[in-house]
Amino acid sequence: MNELMSFWTQGLRPSAGLPTVQWSLLLAVAAVTGYLVQRYSGLPKVVGYTLVGTVAGLAGFSGVVWPLQGIGLFLVELAVAVVLFEAGGRIPLRWFRHNPMVLVQSIAESALTYAAVYWVLLWLGVPERAAGPLALVAVAASPTVLTRVVADTRAAGPVTDRAIVLATLSSLYALVLGSAQAELLTRPAADWRGAIYPVLVVLGVSIAMGALLSLLVRLALRVMSPGSENTSILLLALIAAAAAIAAHMGGSAPLAALLGGMLLKQLHPRPWAWPRQMGTAASLLTMLMFVLVSTVAAQADWSVKVAGVVLALIAVRLLAKAVGVGVGNVGSGASWRQAVWVSCAMTPMSAIALLVASQFVVAAPSTGGLIASIALPAILLMEVLGAVIATLAISRAGESSKPSALARDLRKAPYDKEPS
Repeated sequence: MNELMSFWTQGLRPSAGLPTVQWSLLLAVAAVTGYLVQRYSGLPKVVGYTLVGTVAGLAGFSGVVWPLQGIGLFLVELAVAVVLFEAGGRIPLRWFRHNPMVLVQSIAESALTYAAVYWVLLWLGVPERAAGPLALVAVAASPTVLTRVVADTRAAGPVTDRAIVLATLSSLYALVLGSAQAELLTRPAADWRGAIYPVLVVLGVSIAMGALLSLLVRLALRVMSPGSENTSILLLALIAAAAAIAAHMGGSAPLAALLGGMLLKQLHPRPWAWPRQMGTAASLLTMLMFVLVSTVAAQADWSVKVAGVVLALIAVRLLAKAVGVGVGNVGSGASWRQAVWVSCAMTPMSAIALLVASQFVVAAPSTGGLIASIALPAILLMEVLGAVIATLAISRAGESSKPSALARDLRKAPYDKEPS
């Protein structure tokens, strides 16, 4: 791309640099591709966004830096924060009081995923300093992908709701433990007090910023209409400010937004509509995030040597999440059939996993290359395949009002045979 744009010289006195032109054209192509993918296949737009980013990354697009830093890091954190704030605002804590098995189910699937991936990677010869971080990356499901799938398929129902909650909670665990472990890699602890200190810092800062964010939004909703354009601008500005401050003070920007949304649900329990204007801004940020994530992941050092490890990580992760959801399903109020579709809907990986991986690469340069070579291909594959699997799962659960063409074919398959 840089060779094609070689005519871009300082003599032209542009108002913007070459990266701005590249990103503008890339997002335009992504928007068209996402629309066409959804229109002609029924798959969510995120599949088109990811394909465009993958092609750009494989073609050597130089508009992003790995590990994530600067404006690229902030944009990914902001996009994830907006999605998690909305997801957190849909999680009533009283639900866990009335149905604690949902929380047990979440802990079971996350713990089993971590343990299974960790031991399989050790068995395949991956060093322990890389196996632990990669197992944490595998824990994080993607509420960002799942919410886009739900929006594009117009899905609603118990499977959809539970999958979003479990994916959000797994992201919470990965963000807290990932930030803490990355800090420990930078400054090893002498005893258990030193080991738990980073976790307390991440949680403390994130909770404080989340509480402040929820209080400010609650005050704004007292005097402003939720559907107002100004309310949307205020909400986006507050989330951006909270994300920047939380990251600067040693917390987690996405975690602060998630906790802020959950606290807001308690302070403002009445249902309130996500502002339409905010939805448009969030869609733009989300599209940018998916393109950026896939572009970065596609630039990994692909090799046959690590392909087996990547495929093993993906397979073990899928199995562990299915078993974990099944083990915690006892007494949770869901049928076994619903548990199967919930576990399938939790397969996507995307920006949160990339943020956790980026932290480990920065914190441990000696093993960062190995972590990236396994994590990035896995994230890229599960961003595409995970979106497709989640779409099929929600459709097969009967909760999608706009099923994909593939899901319609699968749904018709059992009835294609002649009656006996």
